[in-house]
Amino acid sequence: MKIDILAIGVHPDDVELSACGTLLRHISQGKTVGLLDLTRGELGSRGSAELRDLEAAESARKMGATFRRNLGMADGFFQYSQENLLRIIEIIRWCQPEIVLANSIDDRHPDHGRAAKLVADACFYSGLLKIETSFEGQPQQQWRPKAVYHYIQDKDLTPDFVVDISPFMEKKLELILTFRSQFYQTGESEFDKEPKTPISGKDFFEFVKSKNRAFGRPLGVGFAEGFIAHRTPGVNDLFSLK
Repeated sequence: MKIDILAIGVHPDDVELSACGTLLRHISQGKTVGLLDLTRGELGSRGSAELRDLEAAESARKMGATFRRNLGMADGFFQYSQENLLRIIEIIRWCQPEIVLANSIDDRHPDHGRAAKLVADACFYSGLLKIETSFEGQPQQQWRPKAVYHYIQDKDLTPDFVVDISPFMEKKLELILTFRSQFYQTGESEFDKEPKTPISGKDFFEFVKSKNRAFGRPLGVGFAEGFIAHRTPGVNDLFSLK
């Protein structure tokens, strides 16, 4: 298994909310994408972990991802530990991504920042020869991704760069809506009696679109997604910058 981009989220809908437009753009260019969820989102106020599993699988199918895996860490209570680092390292070495996308370095949900450090550190340790891992019974070789980028989530953080997702905005909203138990659905829904949350109202989609519109404005494009680089990125020449 060898992919171009591994997108990791601590909760099953994190990638869709903040980075799937970027993934759709790269899939359209022929790049391969894998998805990794650290938890099943079992502490979510609406739906259930079992339903989230189904929603996540359906979203990955619609996106065109090569695979989607879930490590089953404890939602809300996962720890920065050797065990959890090794579990992420095993997946990185298995699929050998060139680029890893990870949760926001700082956000309203405390899981996001903790997952950001856990993933970034796992990407570094994955390149160390003396850390031994095996996957599905086979010993693994070290692998370090070329870059780690943190997508921006709820908080208004200043991005290091943005990616134009204008042609993919509607598809992004479709993928978000695949998580039917979590978000507003037009018309009657079996989830109407579920608890209301900050993301379950109709206005939340206007927030998502407005955030992506704000990221796109400096470029003069309709919509964009913002990222923070784990290290300073470089370009071949000044004309490569938009």
